Amino acid sequence: MKYNQLGNTDLKISELSFGTWAIGGAWGKTNDTEALKGLERAMDLGVNFFDTADVYGDGHAEELLAKATKGKEADIHIASKFCRAGDITNPQNYSEEQVRTYLENTLRRLKRDTLDLYQIHCPPLEILKDGRVFEVLETLKAEGKIRYYGVSVETVEEGLYVLGNTDATALQVIFNIFRQKPLEELFPSAKEKGVGILARVPLASGLLTGKFSKDTTFEEDDHRHFNKGGQAFNVGETFAGLEFEKGVELSRELEWIAEGRGNMTKAALKWILEEEAVTSVIPGFRNVKQVEDNLGALDVRDYTTEEMDRLVKFYKDKVKSNIRGAY
Repeated sequence: MKYNQLGNTDLKISELSFGTWAIGGAWGKTNDTEALKGLERAMDLGVNFFDTADVYGDGHAEELLAKATKGKEADIHIASKFCRAGDITNPQNYSEEQVRTYLENTLRRLKRDTLDLYQIHCPPLEILKDGRVFEVLETLKAEGKIRYYGVSVETVEEGLYVLGNTDATALQVIFNIFRQKPLEELFPSAKEKGVGILARVPLASGLLTGKFSKDTTFEEDDHRHFNKGGQAFNVGETFAGLEFEKGVELSRELEWIAEGRGNMTKAALKWILEEEAVTSVIPGFRNVKQVEDNLGALDVRDYTTEEMDRLVKFYKDKVKSNIRGAY
């Protein structure tokens, strides 16, 4: 495992870490026993960073992390997110009183006194431009309640605003073979400013595993069912913004990336791992097998220059025009 410095912070985090949305909820049935085994296995294999949010299972993912990391608090870094438990468009949702409440609840569930990284959870651009929430985060940082803060963004425009107008030390963005736009301007800007990048939705909600067919169905409580068209939240969070059937079709054209790399999952994650601007890629998981498969990406062969060029061309010619919503 390689450990990368998160921007200009003193945190060194595993280049492949894990998100905990899937073990919290909104991905179909969950199994706490399997989730805890997966967390333990990840840590055994060198993972020292986990990303969560207060709305993942209404705090359940944070509670699972508390159990799994008990006694390891000094060695395992945790990032959480806030704001989506309220009205994300209401400035009062970002007031000092409200943010303190969100944070205290998160710390209680995590059984920690300090949070390593606290991220605003995909707020509207207007909230970012208002700027007062960053003053609140600076206050919490000065008090030692949080070590660092960042923003999880939906669009490149939002990310560039954060980079140019705040002291955030981390950006969390959707980035995968189907979502290459951050490469053009956002990543170079983040690198120049010394801001860490966390790459989420790296497998496009499973499309890039190659396991789906156009007949695949999802449980009613799985966002891949109830947010297919962006009905519940930003459409980009589900299948990277692609219409499902089109995404399956495009994934079939990518089966070649698995050659010599074991499978598409490992190959898709490896592509992100090779991007220098990315501090850590954070796939989800629900069990030990998925943890081990994802971590297998660390050991597969690099992409050749020709393969990289082929994937850029594929994105520009066949994918880009099919992505729905702002990104």
